[in-house]
Amino acid sequence: MHVTLVQYDVAWQDPSTNYGRVSELLAGVTATDLIVLPEMWSTGFSMDVEALAETEAGSTVRQMIAWADEYHCQVTGTVIIKEGDKYYNRFLLVTSDGIVGRYDKRHLFSLAGEEEHFTAGTQKVIWEISEWRVCPMVCYDLRFPVWSRNYEDYDLLLYAASWPRMRHHAWQTLLQARAIENQCYVIGCNRTGKDGNGFPHKGGSAIIGPTGKANRLEADEGLLRDKISRSSMLSFRKNFPFLGDMKS
Repeated sequence: MHVTLVQYDVAWQDPSTNYGRVSELLAGVTATDLIVLPEMWSTGFSMDVEALAETEAGSTVRQMIAWADEYHCQVTGTVIIKEGDKYYNRFLLVTSDGIVGRYDKRHLFSLAGEEEHFTAGTQKVIWEISEWRVCPMVCYDLRFPVWSRNYEDYDLLLYAASWPRMRHHAWQTLLQARAIENQCYVIGCNRTGKDGNGFPHKGGSAIIGPTGKANRLEADEGLLRDKISRSSMLSFRKNFPFLGDMKS
């Protein structure tokens, strides 16, 4: 599977600017199966849910559908979604036909008061992307390995994040740990730049194999592209069947 991670300085609470910036970065991309965007890619990691929330029929999802159609692929990223009187930090998987996968962030970031504005998800989900079994997670979920443990025989852990520079070492280390302990690929897509609360971000988006070997994009804006091999991962698991010894 060919994957494309989009790392950029997310404009604060400005969806139209972010639509344009992502379009600029994607211009000329060919032969990709999956485009991955950061957490709250259209607004930044904001708690102003009343002003920024959309429905799943809103402009941000329509833009994701347009990219899926243009690049003949699937597109993922998290969006502030309103359902009834509740708000969710929702990871969406989108095709040219619309939304085909959803995951609501389970672990809300108490240091930012996220739980005061958003409703936590309750379900771990697996997305089917071609032959791949993909487990979506969002940012702070990365710190909780029990939640991401590979009981479902997934192939890929997929993280969208807005992870700050001051804890960048933890971001790098935990992504590698999740890949090694679950014998799977791990993709982590992070933003760069300073957000509206003054917190800087260092990027460090990464594509990591089951051995922990990483392909990274550090602080710059840009694309991280790679081809990942499910057959190679399955061969590694066969030669080192550690998951078979796992106790629940």
